[in-house]
Amino acid sequence: MQNIIQRDLTINATAERIYNAIATPEQVVKWFPDTLTGEYRQGAQAVFSFGEKHRSSVYIEAASPYNYFAYRWVPGGNNFIGEVLTVPHTLVEFRITELEPGRCKVSLTETGFADLPADIAASSLAQNSNGWDVMLTRLQQYFSKEGK
Repeated sequence: MQNIIQRDLTINATAERIYNAIATPEQVVKWFPDTLTGEYRQGAQAVFSFGEKHRSSVYIEAASPYNYFAYRWVPGGNNFIGEVLTVPHTLVEFRITELEPGRCKVSLTETGFADLPADIAASSLAQNSNGWDVMLTRLQQYFSKEGK
C-alpha cells in the first residue's frame, strides 16, 4: 500500500502570503474547503466542508509562520466528524521554501494511508491524489487572480 502523496509547485508570491493562504480561515476557504468552522489554530480542531455532502474534522498539528503548516484528518471524502486524534488518520504538511524574493516552492505531503482501515485506505489515497491535483491548481490560481 502506497503511504504518501507528494506534490511540489512554484508560486509567485512571498512565503508570508502563501502561508496566510494556507493557515488563515479567511483565505483558505478561497481555494480549499468551501467552508471552515471551529478553531483553525495549532492544537485546536476545525471542520472543513466541501459542498453539502463532504465534511471532515481536522486537528491542527503545527503552525510555523511562514514556512510550515500541518494538520491531521481522516481524508475528506470519508465524512469524519469527531476527535481526529482518536482514530486512524493522515498527516497533511505544507512546506514553503523561498526560491527568490516573491517566488516560493510549496511542497505538500500527505502520509498515513497505510494506517487507515483497509476498507477506506485505497479509496482515500486515490481520492486525495486526484483531489490535491485539483486543490493545488486552485491555490496557484488564487495567486494568479489575486495579482501581485
